[in-house]
Amino acid sequence: MNTKLIIWGVVGLVIVAIVFFLFFYESKPGELDEFAQCLKEQGVIFYGAFWCPHCQDQKKIFGKSQKFLPYIECSTPDGRRQTGECKEKEIEVYPTWEFSDGSREPRVLSLKHLSEKTDCQLP
Repeated sequence: MNTKLIIWGVVGLVIVAIVFFLFFYESKPGELDEFAQCLKEQGVIFYGAFWCPHCQDQKKIFGKSQKFLPYIECSTPDGRRQTGECKEKEIEVYPTWEFSDGSREPRVLSLKHLSEKTDCQLP
């Protein structure tokens, strides 16, 4: 009986520790939050598709901060067609970055390149 109580106590502590860690980690700001928000403020748009591996690579570069990216999803939910907005903008390659000066770069971009193109400061 005592052994079961100890085992359940340890299991309970492990669960509490995991929940605490996940909550703490998720509530902590991402390293690139301000940079991603600056891109949006500068009028940058990142066009992509959920099924695009290069778009996923681009998002991974931003880590937790990807939620602040000025991202436009170009694929319909079934992954077979392009949304009207992306058709209208004539987006043909994913990812495509569009800048406030109207220029476009259809590829995965480095943080340094995005910083140079926009004057957004890297941390």
